[in-house]
Amino acid sequence: MNICVFLSAADLDERYTRPAREFAELIGKGGHTLVWGGSDTGLMKVVADGVRETGGRLVGVSVGFLRALARKDADEMVIAKDLAERKALLLARSDAVVVIAGGLGTLDELTEILELRKHGLHDKPVVLLNTVGFYNGLTLQLRRMEEEGFLPMPLAELVFLADDGADALAHLEESLGIS
Repeated sequence: MNICVFLSAADLDERYTRPAREFAELIGKGGHTLVWGGSDTGLMKVVADGVRETGGRLVGVSVGFLRALARKDADEMVIAKDLAERKALLLARSDAVVVIAGGLGTLDELTEILELRKHGLHDKPVVLLNTVGFYNGLTLQLRRMEEEGFLPMPLAELVFLADDGADALAHLEESLGIS
């Protein structure tokens, strides 16, 4: 399975790096491929290291202005012309999407992926990995949107909310019929 992971390129403390690393190791041990923003910095590096060290493949999709930060030992590295093309390539190269803690770029990626799913432009499973409650506020907002009629489908059909990497991966494997 090719798993696209959206997450931060910032250096973060162990509350975020440890669960991200644990999820990455599950990807690698499962023989899956990480499809990610290609950066060799911060949380992106932590996840890529975890996947690489446990036998998984790395497919990076970077963008021209971030080329200098791209990981050198990825199995494959694609350089997109801009952020819009990067997001499209990340989705096209993946079977499923997991969103881990991140900043504005990660939030942009999540909302675009959910909007595309809402309109039936992809049917890939999407997981919001709520490490240490990072996405509690967003989850509250999404539930309010559902309750007040702003979502045309149940929230559970748009995104699976997971508290840990094992639940996230189990949901993806179940959704895609992988045992």
